[in-house]
Amino acid sequence: EKATARRPTTVAGLLDIWLAEVAAKRKPRTAYDYRRLAARHIAPRLGRLDIVKVDRPAIARLHHELSATPAEANHLLRVLSSFLTWAEKHGYRPDGANPCRHVTTYRETKRRRFLSGEELARLGAALAAAEASGAESRFVVTAVQLLVLTGCRLGEVLGARWEWVDLEAGELRLPDSKTGAKVVHLNAPARAVLEALPRVAGNPHVIVGAKPGAALVNLEKPWRRIRAAAGLGDVRLHDLRHSHASVAVAGGLSLPLVGALLGHSQPATTA
Repeated sequence: EKATARRPTTVAGLLDIWLAEVAAKRKPRTAYDYRRLAARHIAPRLGRLDIVKVDRPAIARLHHELSATPAEANHLLRVLSSFLTWAEKHGYRPDGANPCRHVTTYRETKRRRFLSGEELARLGAALAAAEASGAESRFVVTAVQLLVLTGCRLGEVLGARWEWVDLEAGELRLPDSKTGAKVVHLNAPARAVLEALPRVAGNPHVIVGAKPGAALVNLEKPWRRIRAAAGLGDVRLHDLRHSHASVAVAGGLSLPLVGALLGHSQPATTA
């Protein structure tokens, strides 16, 4: 009875326990995302409530407060549902009482932006000019090239190590990714880019950063300069992955094959 009395029962107290468990079991990016949402939205609005007092109206009000950013609102709803399901599993709430059920999500506008052949040519010219003038480092230019040529996620390119690269086999073998271990098949242009890239002594990373021994961690600022020079002001780095997929589909590849190349775990994601 004393142990039960000492257990935290407020949302804020249980959030700390749940987030610690998330950090131990989920990928760092997921754990960071959950901490961000908890600190920005959940704790300030629900933190003082007893966990059993969190009801559907409270969840619906919080969801509605973020109606101006529907994607964020829906993502918060999914994270809250995960947290409250965890609370049920650990006996803090009655089973089957998740108040996130039946809260209607907002319709989200899906981005379908990908580069045309002419836009890809402009991007290539902007990259060549940026490297020739010294405006951007060789590693920044290579990172953007690899995003286009491999369809990798940004973190996969920036985190790549030379020990994972097999140029003879034409493979980049990632021990971990968003969907687990993954083999990236390097086409001839991607291999050529990597073969021409210098290796920095004492640095195991393919895309080298400014700090000794470290990888490049931020491509956003250089990308804004590059896309401005190419006249691609509305293109995100992730759209380069979309562009890779669109070229594959236009070339006649099936959706399952494109999904395998991109490392998707769900066919619906590729579609």
